[in-house]
Amino acid sequence: MTEEIRLGDVVQTRKKHPCGSDQWTVIRIGADIKIRCHGCGRIVMLDRQDFLRCRKKLIAQGPDPMSQKELTNP
Repeated sequence: MTEEIRLGDVVQTRKKHPCGSDQWTVIRIGADIKIRCHGCGRIVMLDRQDFLRCRKKLIAQGPDPMSQKELTNP
């Protein structure tokens, strides 16, 4: 799996959340990664290493940040 993490990525985790969902959306990237549960909307913040360890697969990749810069700066 690639190490690149983008805003808007939808990932599947190894363990299910107590609400029953195992899909999460990345909403913040930095030293810590903030993710939102698709089932209940709970927001969880993990450090980067824990996030990389707990994700199982990438379901949908977020938009390319380079293409976003080109659109805003003609």
